[in-house]
Amino acid sequence: MKNVFSFLLFTFFTFFVININAQINDSEDEPQLNFDERPDPIPQNNTAYVDNIISFAKTFLGTPYISSGASPTGFDCSGFVSYVLGNFGFDIIHSSYGMAEYGKTVKLSEVKPGDLMFFKGSNASSNRIGHVAMVVEVDQTEGIKFIHASTSKGIAIDRFSGSKYYVPRYITTKRLDYGNP
Repeated sequence: MKNVFSFLLFTFFTFFVININAQINDSEDEPQLNFDERPDPIPQNNTAYVDNIISFAKTFLGTPYISSGASPTGFDCSGFVSYVLGNFGFDIIHSSYGMAEYGKTVKLSEVKPGDLMFFKGSNASSNRIGHVAMVVEVDQTEGIKFIHASTSKGIAIDRFSGSKYYVPRYITTKRLDYGNP
């Protein structure tokens, strides 16, 4: 009986060690993420990281607006933001209304580049979020500038301050935690 128990214990231990080694070797064969194919990920909440996100977003300036679009062939507003942030490891919903649930609400006076601004859609009398844009610049003289998918211009940068279209449609601004994608 003692020999049978020793044999079973030895067999179990050997099987266990072989499986652990196989798992380690299998994980080494998995394709590794090539960061050369994606924008430079800097895992910290700082200006350089946000600048990388904004620079990447600007590469799509002039890309056409396509309803429900979420690729470089054409974007709608939330498709654009989710695509850009997705390239930095953020899994964010393709819906401006849904995106407004993420992050921390910030006052207009505290807006920074990288913040997401939310607006009413084309119906200014509605109170429902229908548009999202990403802040690219906050300047003393020109105010807030944001990048977004415009139905008339495609991916474009527009000014918020003094805009007769966007100011009355403004609802809120959210700041994402860019340190923890």
